[in-house]
Amino acid sequence: MDFAYFIPITLFVCIVVAIKVIVDARVRRRIAETNPSEEAMKAMIAAEEVARKLSALKWGLVLTMIGIAFGIIDAANLSSEAPGAWGILFAAAGVGLLAYHGIANRFR
Repeated sequence: MDFAYFIPITLFVCIVVAIKVIVDARVRRRIAETNPSEEAMKAMIAAEEVARKLSALKWGLVLTMIGIAFGIIDAANLSSEAPGAWGILFAAAGVGLLAYHGIANRFR
């Protein structure tokens, strides 16, 4: 595998993350400039905290399920080109997202 392909992909991801950080900071600054009530600020901060926790939960579930899928693929001696291997990976990611959806609805 040629690792030179990862350089532009990594650059693109870094640019996207930088743009997201800048846009989020500008939105927060504009909200703060409008002098919102203290209750509104507390609600906004609390909502961001819940979103961060649920985001960590989502990616933890998805990555755990994908790890289990790789274990199943290895146990079944499937190659990386086998359609069944891809199906197991996609199914595991889907199950992880569905599990996240079920858990997240309980917190809201």
